[in-house]
Amino acid sequence: MAKRLLVAYGLWALGGPLGLHHIYLGRDSHALLWMLTLGGFGGGWLWDFWHIPGWVAAANGAGAPGDRGGTVPALSPLRLAGQVTVGMYFGLVAALGLPWVPAVLAQPLAVGLGVQLVSSVGDQTAEAPSVLAAAFLASLLFQGRVLAVLPASLAASIVAQRHRRYKPRGMPRPRLAARLYHLGLACLAFAAPLACRGLCGAAGVLGTLLALPRAAAELLLLPLRAGRLLAEVLGFVGGSPARECGTGFEPSQRQQRAYEVLGLPSGACAEDVHRSYRELVKVWHPDHNRHQAEEAERRFIELQEAYEELGGPRR
Repeated sequence: MAKRLLVAYGLWALGGPLGLHHIYLGRDSHALLWMLTLGGFGGGWLWDFWHIPGWVAAANGAGAPGDRGGTVPALSPLRLAGQVTVGMYFGLVAALGLPWVPAVLAQPLAVGLGVQLVSSVGDQTAEAPSVLAAAFLASLLFQGRVLAVLPASLAASIVAQRHRRYKPRGMPRPRLAARLYHLGLACLAFAAPLACRGLCGAAGVLGTLLALPRAAAELLLLPLRAGRLLAEVLGFVGGSPARECGTGFEPSQRQQRAYEVLGLPSGACAEDVHRSYRELVKVWHPDHNRHQAEEAERRFIELQEAYEELGGPRR
């Protein structure tokens, strides 16, 4: 079916950054490039305005060249610059969207695919294995660092220009449904890692926002808690009942033995410890038990040690 110039310009105006006019004209590589870069970062979409008439004529078969006989396309500085730019762009996207994949694998692969995509725009193409091999070798020299995207893109672009050639003519073109299916898969493979990384980042930001009210409350209560602690240290305010009476912690074995010597239950208050100690000291003082001096001395020493264990540090 013949292509119409007015339709091509209408698609360029409505969805030019998404490459709709290139899909209409059968330029799928160009359309995919525009989808992934939003119209060549905006400038390529405007540049298309002057070339649409020639592309429409080529799609209708007007002025189509004959057998090129193995001739090599002319060197295009604009295509070379596009290869370097898109190769770096794809490499940075891989570094951001695929942080769990080794850099020596993800970045050169993305760079090579970006350069090959620009090489396939229009009626030209390049040898994909050579382009990918150049990107991998250049990336290995820089040990897969992020800055390796520039030399890898340069090396792959130079190799692509070295092995540039025309696409074979007369090849059957797939149906529109199959073409759209392949373009959709390519866009999904490009956008899925970035979308996953964006969702993970959004989840982290949401968790931070949910934790902000609690952090604000803790910050507002911090002066009150600091003042309470300072008052306790200076002795203006007594400790909490749990700490004062010993009911807020599990006593150790030595403390348990001390409570038994003083005849008190575990976790008794400081007042009970002091009162029991005074009463038992009077009972077991050696001066009052001369008839059993050894037993009285042993019990008196145990009372002293038990009181030092429980009541001594508070005294």
